[in-house]
Amino acid sequence: MNVSEINLDEIRITAEEYYKRGDFYCSEAIMKTIKDAFEMPISDDIIRVTSGLGGGMGMSGCVCGALSGGNVVLGLVFGRTTPKDPQVDITMRLTNELHDIFRAHHKTACCRIHLKKVEFGSDDHIAQCSYFTGDMAYEVAKIICRELNIKTIS
Repeated sequence: MNVSEINLDEIRITAEEYYKRGDFYCSEAIMKTIKDAFEMPISDDIIRVTSGLGGGMGMSGCVCGALSGGNVVLGLVFGRTTPKDPQVDITMRLTNELHDIFRAHHKTACCRIHLKKVEFGSDDHIAQCSYFTGDMAYEVAKIICRELNIKTIS
């Protein structure tokens, strides 16, 4: 990653638009947005890692795909690649932080509960989930910037 500053509002908007247009599910939109904004030197193939997380993991209604997708991005940036590397402790702390932020903003991490409030595929569903997607992309970017000392602008 070779960026000196990140516009958090642009990240939110980009992720929301990917979801609203139906280009990507929530988790994929977050991965694509963060990958591009931070100029990660990896191919778009990385988006595939998040493809099954939408709808609370394969439409099962479990953990919100925006939250789990955000956590996958944090793992990509901060995770370990060698056995017993204590770097994992940082990753665990950051994923826990993102979970707590999601719960503070949206009450529960359970996709099933959020989807009970709206009909799947409806305008209300798209509005709700695009908001969650943008929110998590924003928060993930904010965490990455804080941890890597990258300047943020809004």
